[in-house]
Amino acid sequence: MVHLGPKKPQARKGSMADVPRELMDEIHQLEDMFTADSETLRKVVKHFIDELNKGLTKKGGNIPMIPGWVMEFPTGKESGNYLAIDLGGTNLRVVLVKLSGKHTFDTTQSKYKLPHDMRTTKHQEELWSFIADSLKDFMVEQELLNTKDTLPLGFTFSYPASQNKINEGILQRWTKGFDIPNVEGHDVVPLLQNEISKRELPIEIVALINDTVGTLVASYYTDPETKMGVIFGTGVNGAFYDVVSDIEKLEGKLADDIPNDSPMAINCEYGSFDNEHLVLPRTKYDVIVDEQSPRPGQQAFEKMTSGYYLGELLRLVLVELNEKGLMLKGQDLTKLKQPYIMDTSYPARIEDDPFENLEDTDDIFQKDFGVKTTLPERKLIRRLCELIGTRAARLAVCGIAAICQKRGYKTGHIAADGSVYNKYPGFKEAAAKGLRDIYGWTGDASNDPIIIVPAEDGSGAGAAVIAALSEKRIAEGKSLGIIGA
Repeated sequence: MVHLGPKKPQARKGSMADVPRELMDEIHQLEDMFTADSETLRKVVKHFIDELNKGLTKKGGNIPMIPGWVMEFPTGKESGNYLAIDLGGTNLRVVLVKLSGKHTFDTTQSKYKLPHDMRTTKHQEELWSFIADSLKDFMVEQELLNTKDTLPLGFTFSYPASQNKINEGILQRWTKGFDIPNVEGHDVVPLLQNEISKRELPIEIVALINDTVGTLVASYYTDPETKMGVIFGTGVNGAFYDVVSDIEKLEGKLADDIPNDSPMAINCEYGSFDNEHLVLPRTKYDVIVDEQSPRPGQQAFEKMTSGYYLGELLRLVLVELNEKGLMLKGQDLTKLKQPYIMDTSYPARIEDDPFENLEDTDDIFQKDFGVKTTLPERKLIRRLCELIGTRAARLAVCGIAAICQKRGYKTGHIAADGSVYNKYPGFKEAAAKGLRDIYGWTGDASNDPIIIVPAEDGSGAGAAVIAALSEKRIAEGKSLGIIGA
């Protein structure tokens, strides 16, 4: 996740009266370039719906639309104690979730720092042993070792994995700096369960989940008005419930006891929307970001909306304006010319600068980049940050509108999580305004029929609720996925 720092009071915008004409001309050009108007958003949504549908066909498309094998809606009455683990890039999070059965839950958690070399160990057993040992330590802390009942565990594994059923995950490729041999192409569930069993821990892995699906299910548990789970963070993603009869690529593959009208949670992975560059309003800076990325032509939507790229877009514009002789003249921009030297905390802090003379912005550029700025330059920088952040929010909600229109949702709550949603100044307001513009809603925004709300903990509570639903299916002897899986 991107760390954006503490929230400050919303900054005062200030006057542009003292900005020289040549900089004002640039500001107007940037406004034209980075503004996504209502008509553009509606075009994006229309194409988005087509791409979502294409992803469910046997042929497939840019958007993977991965079945999550959660085939029930939580009722909010699920109860009991569940374990959840979330394997991140730097920490393992272990959570004890107590589902009340009354649409509420309590959590207790501990974090265990991954040893520095663990992500590239040559022996995959070391990773699973570390997780099993951490689980044992947690159970000792929580006095759970003497429990008579086996504790069901939900495993949030946010790495590309294919699933033919809820309690398996075949790793396709490592990401987030992991590169451990003999795991890709294998089901990670028995690899971990084997180490748990060696320690005689009363734990059974009953579900392997994606964090966005977890966000959907955890939020539905506490709020049945939930229609989607979305992440606006380092990446961007959405999850929702479709219906089996509309998922062509599952035709003929499902067990007989999974009816056509069964719900199915879908992990969209829609950061790859519009890889063909047909509708997204890309600027020359978006093109540069794409061309200089490790995977050009992929993740087109993510590169315009997610936290990983917003600071880089800002940096590219500033370097070009300097090269055109319009700002930061005669200074050494060596630091500023380093790709990705600006993460998303930079535009966030600049937008949050509470001072009329943008004093915090001046400090940032002097301390971090050794560059002095004039007040008119800071006003341009500030306006550029607003444009980049607002465009990201407005484009990001096109995925929400597309799924709501595809599924015929007229009302509902969209459960959102992620560092950009939670911490980027003005993002929530710009996202809500984007939805209003797509739908043409007028009047009091608090009465909007579809609203974005803060999500519940997807990788903790969500994993637990999914474990509860899976445990119930297992107890009832129901199928968990594809025939023979």
